[in-house]
Amino acid sequence: QVQLVESGGGLLRPGESTRLTCESSRSIGAVLAMAWYRQAPGKEREFIVAIPNRGRPTVIDALKGRVTGDRDNARNIAWLQMDNLQPEDTAVYYCNVHLGRIGDPGFWPWGPGTQVTVAS
Repeated sequence: QVQLVESGGGLLRPGESTRLTCESSRSIGAVLAMAWYRQAPGKEREFIVAIPNRGRPTVIDALKGRVTGDRDNARNIAWLQMDNLQPEDTAVYYCNVHLGRIGDPGFWPWGPGTQVTVAS
């Protein structure tokens, strides 16, 4: 069974940047788009960026200019880069394939996620 493992989170201050890593035990080369999601306390998990095999990442409007993603198919790794972090970015961050809706058939098993906490 595929395993996704996210890492790179931690306690950060407002304005700082972070780069999160997602390692997959399964090849991602054939995956049209990987994606990052996050779940803030008391909220539902939300999609934030899709990282296609070709072309530019697609970022949700609320995070454009602060978030981007990239991938290395040879290493089965995807990254999330977040700049100018704000307290509202505090969440657990997950990676997975990019499909229509969270929970649709076809999603890989969710990894443990990585906690990002932004506080002064």
